[in-house]
Amino acid sequence: MSPSLNPLRTKFSSPLKSPSLYNLCNSRNLHLRLHLSLQIRCKQGGTQQQKPNPKKKIVLFGAAPPVLEEKDRQVSSRDGGTNSSSTPSAWRTVKRVPKRALALLANLPLAIAEMGAIAALMALATLVEQGESLEFYTRKYSEENPVLGFFTWKWIVYPGFDHMFTSPIFLGLLVLLGASLMACTYTTQIPLVKVARRWSFLQSSETIRKQEFSDSLTCASVQDLGAILMGHGYEVFLKGPCLYAFKGLASRFAPIGVHLAMILIMVGSTLSAAGTFKGSITVPQGLNFVIGDVLAPIGFLSNPLDSFNTEVHVNRFYMDYYESGEVSQFYTDISLLNFEGKEIMRKTIRVNDPLRYGGITIYQTDWGISALQISKNGEGPFNLAVAPLQRSGDFKLFGTFLPTGESDSSGKVKGISMLARDLQSIVLYDEEGKFVGVRRPSSKLPIEINGTKIVIEDAIGSTGLDLKADPGVPIVYTGFGALMLTTTVSLLSHSQVWALQDGSTVVVGAKRNRAKREFSKEMNVLLNKVPELVGTNDAIES
Repeated sequence: MSPSLNPLRTKFSSPLKSPSLYNLCNSRNLHLRLHLSLQIRCKQGGTQQQKPNPKKKIVLFGAAPPVLEEKDRQVSSRDGGTNSSSTPSAWRTVKRVPKRALALLANLPLAIAEMGAIAALMALATLVEQGESLEFYTRKYSEENPVLGFFTWKWIVYPGFDHMFTSPIFLGLLVLLGASLMACTYTTQIPLVKVARRWSFLQSSETIRKQEFSDSLTCASVQDLGAILMGHGYEVFLKGPCLYAFKGLASRFAPIGVHLAMILIMVGSTLSAAGTFKGSITVPQGLNFVIGDVLAPIGFLSNPLDSFNTEVHVNRFYMDYYESGEVSQFYTDISLLNFEGKEIMRKTIRVNDPLRYGGITIYQTDWGISALQISKNGEGPFNLAVAPLQRSGDFKLFGTFLPTGESDSSGKVKGISMLARDLQSIVLYDEEGKFVGVRRPSSKLPIEINGTKIVIEDAIGSTGLDLKADPGVPIVYTGFGALMLTTTVSLLSHSQVWALQDGSTVVVGAKRNRAKREFSKEMNVLLNKVPELVGTNDAIES
């Protein structure tokens, strides 16, 4: 080494041997690396040439560095040692993967395609019968006569389209759409809100004049402009000669609310499709049933509730009629009983007015006649069972038969036939099938048929009830309510105004995200209200 380099070496060696620096590095266990690049000038053949010297590294360790020969380094690298320079690059690649996934999920065409696929599957569910047996599908969509030449029962059963809203394909699309909405919210909407909330002062007149709306007010004060804007609902911020104001920030939050509302609707709909219990029952007046005995799960997320052990007692069933005699409305007075038989709730339900208790909803859906209470020759009363004979739409016909104890030549038992269309009138026929008369159960009037005196005491009705336990209903209602609210809020405009006091002139710029033509008119009206100042420029600037 040339002697000219000695001072340089001395200059570096002195600090490195300083006890204070060494103790500092040793106490904090720091690795201090100093890189020294030297270029040596040598005279060869009367000319000066520059030869780069390899980089030298001076490293300080808190502890003694491990001894590793060059040969060992090569072996270690060959045996799988990791190159330190490649590790940060690999780590950065791994960190970029979630960002790329979020960008892909937040892609608008992808979200539109997901919603289109979901809508197509929902339309298919309206065409294909849901929840039927395998025999039904193989018979209706047989392979011998495929629909459109290719559509058979396999296209329905194998993908799970016989229960569309719990099929893996449909639920997977819902999950994917929900992920897209959350990714869009995280990558786009939340940053927009943060930017909108930031106080964005512009300190250049040229920048302000580049806004969608711009104007200049001569002999005006930026403070007066701020007062005018505050009077029209703007949030105003002043910083020296600069002004920033905004209005309608809630509209920036609306897209986030819309996305959350849509996610709530999808979650609630999934719970309704996969976690619901349903059941139907026809109960005569005066009888009981247990809720859990009627309800059956229809999805893999169905979990029974504590209220399933509640007993329902039908106190009374009755109907209202039009003047024409047709049924207008029917009612059921029911009581809910606990294990001890104590009444915990009572309500008279009707169509579109159900009973709700403990996550269970009991609907009034149908009616019938279960029995006629009659007296025969002064004996009774006793109940005579009634059976449905015909049912076509709203038209119903019920009948019963009262044997008289006599038989015809063929050995068939003779008796009195009774028919009813509702609970208000009973039509009676004798042993030969001839019409005898009509009696109302409330009249208590006797009628004599073939020597038998009959009194119809009462007609006992039966109520048709539908029971349902749907945990997704409150979530769906909340989601739709939030969707309507946030959609309305999103129609509001977000307005921003910048201003700069430039001498005696106030330079104003503004923009709005919607209704821009009306915004220009609004800004002109506001600026016309700013008072004109009379005085020197110094007075205005002060």
